[in-house]
Amino acid sequence: MIGRANSCRLVWDFAIPDSLTGTQRWVLSAMQSHGRELVTMLWRILGNEQDVCDAYQDTFLNLAHYNRGQKPEHVKAYIFRSANNAAISMLRRRIVERNNLSRVNAAGRKTSVPGELNSIFLQENLRNSIAQLPEHLRNVITLHDLAELSYTEIGKILDITPATARVYRCKAIQLLAVWMNKEKE
Repeated sequence: MIGRANSCRLVWDFAIPDSLTGTQRWVLSAMQSHGRELVTMLWRILGNEQDVCDAYQDTFLNLAHYNRGQKPEHVKAYIFRSANNAAISMLRRRIVERNNLSRVNAAGRKTSVPGELNSIFLQENLRNSIAQLPEHLRNVITLHDLAELSYTEIGKILDITPATARVYRCKAIQLLAVWMNKEKE
């Protein structure tokens, strides 16, 4: 993932020049501190280099323009939630585009999935299913399973207890299992 991140020209090992303004300084510092984790999460959600780069850029642009350049109280929480929202929006646009294209192209033809497990097909279905989850469940599953954050960290980001985060993840997994089984039928 880090190699992929570097191909997006996302570099964390840079010196922050003294000539920068306060806003520029803390935004670059946030990029250094949380960039790798963020890219890992975005890769797992989006699975596409260009989309990861776009979501990463959008996240830090949103951070830089937050409340007219003011630093959010919880920078890490803001970054991960903003990135999650950007990624989910991209997935939803992709779903709409795919549905529109399939209507135009299918015009009576049905495509079937080969009997073998097609990992790309399964990954896309899982991403689409995650995008359909209620926000509170989607946030927990994204932060725990895709960003690899602990329940304690998730609790701090989402302002819930670690136990609540566990319950939300369990519910999300159950929903995803039901939806993915329906896709197989």
